[in-house]
Amino acid sequence: MKRYLLLSWVLLSPAHADEINQTALAADAQAAAQALGGALKAELEAALQAGGPVEALGVCQIKAPAIAERISAEKALKVSRTSLKPRNPQNAPNAWQTKVLRDFEARKAAGEDPAKLVYSEVADQEFRYMKAIPTAPVCLTCHGEQLAPAVSAKLAELYPQDRATGYREGDLRGAFVVVKDLSR
Repeated sequence: MKRYLLLSWVLLSPAHADEINQTALAADAQAAAQALGGALKAELEAALQAGGPVEALGVCQIKAPAIAERISAEKALKVSRTSLKPRNPQNAPNAWQTKVLRDFEARKAAGEDPAKLVYSEVADQEFRYMKAIPTAPVCLTCHGEQLAPAVSAKLAELYPQDRATGYREGDLRGAFVVVKDLSR
């Protein structure tokens, strides 16, 4: 009888349940990253049409954090973006995110499609997920090597510590990050 009870505890312990559900967690994280990416893209496209690139910068500064907070609350996950060259210092990667971003860069250099670069793990009582953001042509308007003077001026005003320029199409712009606290 004791063996059965012990086996039941192992099968139902929170740590073991997290391992069993890692596929479900990854699916939830992927959906959250897609929701953030889709919402940001829609807002940016609307702003570009309404007022051009300078208008679109306001979306990233004001609306992007609100969108990430809304999706985080809806999905019961922490959803954000990060980059090795962040525009907003608040989006700078932590240690594990830096490691993943560098790994994404190495995998891209080895020939992997940047649009398919994904990472997930369970560590430190968290489920961690990252999805690479490749630089699309529309991104170059505000993140490219050559920016319009009005865009450069607005970037200097909004983001004095901006490091998020100089990209080319297909470069890794950064990654969507999704974290679920498993300690609860």
